Amino acid sequence: MSDQSKTQQAKFETVEPLGKRVLIRKDEDKKVTKGGIELPDSIEIPTITGRIVAVSAQVDNDDDFPLKQYDRVLFNPKQAIPVEFDADNCLYVVPIEDVVAVFRKSS
Repeated sequence: MSDQSKTQQAKFETVEPLGKRVLIRKDEDKKVTKGGIELPDSIEIPTITGRIVAVSAQVDNDDDFPLKQYDRVLFNPKQAIPVEFDADNCLYVVPIEDVVAVFRKSS
């Protein structure tokens, strides 16, 4: 087996965002309204919330961005870059400027 074949068969184990970016697993699109009405597959309510999977070192070391792994966030998907890492996950690399809110539990 050539080195090129080995490289092509190698599977990614992690994705680490660089610069001022985070990796987000997008929440599933809603198929049922809050009132219990099921929506057809052709109609979806776009969801722009998700969980942070990884934070770049630059964001992690910046006190202006109090984000950490597993935080649930609201983000603008326009600049998000989809990552084909795992068929079951909708992963996106998102610039930190596009993370517009973080959900916190009140104490």
